[in-house]
Amino acid sequence: MAILLYLRMKIQLENIHSDSKSPFRLLHDPKLNHLFYWHFHPEFELVYIEGASATRHVGDHISQFTDSDLVLIGSNIPHLNFDHGVTTSYRKEVLHIKPTFKQSIIAQMPELQSLDRLMELSKYGLAFTGATKTEVGKRMKKLHMLTSFEFFMEILSILRFLAGSKEFELLHSKPFVNRYSHKEQARIREIYALIDERYQNKIPLEEVAALCNLSKPAFCRYFKKTTGTTFTNFLNQYRISQAKRLLLLGKNISETCYECGFESLSYFNRIFKKVTQENPSEFKRRHVMLSR
Repeated sequence: MAILLYLRMKIQLENIHSDSKSPFRLLHDPKLNHLFYWHFHPEFELVYIEGASATRHVGDHISQFTDSDLVLIGSNIPHLNFDHGVTTSYRKEVLHIKPTFKQSIIAQMPELQSLDRLMELSKYGLAFTGATKTEVGKRMKKLHMLTSFEFFMEILSILRFLAGSKEFELLHSKPFVNRYSHKEQARIREIYALIDERYQNKIPLEEVAALCNLSKPAFCRYFKKTTGTTFTNFLNQYRISQAKRLLLLGKNISETCYECGFESLSYFNRIFKKVTQENPSEFKRRHVMLSR
């Protein structure tokens, strides 16, 4: 089942729309370990992951976590998916909280002031530790089984529990401010959409720069500042994520190379190893053995 989900997964732009009037949205055990997914959204995000040791990259903060992690991320703080590059068997729960929950519900009710302080602290990024992480992780794993009413009440209870905890660290010394306007955020989403649509072919840097109404040097500076990586590195990481998918579908290495937009087999092999720490044949052989 995990491999099927892995094969079907494509990049998802974090432009979250929901017909539901609920202030909460749960993503139960999403798998994005094969994607380099640097993204942001107006929703607050509470993420729990276990069975993994990986990079925690939230805003300007970069560190490593071991075995499990529980982090509350404020509105519009860019972050990398916590399962990026994870090869172990892991589980993840992601809860999105609409900004209106803080503005229209929490801020209006004196009984919920502790929750308001928690949401304010999320501007720094909060990583919870100890018994708090264990307890909340255990409760988050059960959220998908609850009725709508139970789900709503349990989230309030979890947030109250977090608000009373002292087992956390601030990921930034000052509140992280996303410097980019809605227009600039839309621009990044346009770039991601272009990559998703055109990664199988050559994507001239001039074309992407023109999409943003920037010169090539200005675009390169802009993209590096926004995502923390160069456009070429980002494009290569995305192409390699698609190459993994094709290899698992049974494509041979040469077919995979050219279908993912690489113009040279030697360059494909070099980039694949740089991104995954193994060459394509090793990756394919290892996953064939795991599926037996």
